[in-house]
Amino acid sequence: MASSYPSLTRALAEAWVDVLWFIDGSEDEQMNPDDAVKVLEGVAHVVSALPEEQRQELLELVGEMAAAETDPARREFLEEFPESFGLIDDAS
Repeated sequence: MASSYPSLTRALAEAWVDVLWFIDGSEDEQMNPDDAVKVLEGVAHVVSALPEEQRQELLELVGEMAAAETDPARREFLEEFPESFGLIDDAS
């Protein structure tokens, strides 16, 4: 079975964004809000600590994913991802 992803990095980035998209959109009955915030903040911390080369690679992948996204709400999530999760500074 051939993969539909050009790289392992792309496959993992898409899976990671799927999980974050789910957590971000979860209702209180689906996930404890405090736990959701902890997970999202933890991801932001990991992403902000990546070396510049890896941050740039992830930034490019998320940009490609946003450009290809047909769901407007998910596209907006992807477009806001770099700033929301520490890939770029607020002032950038």
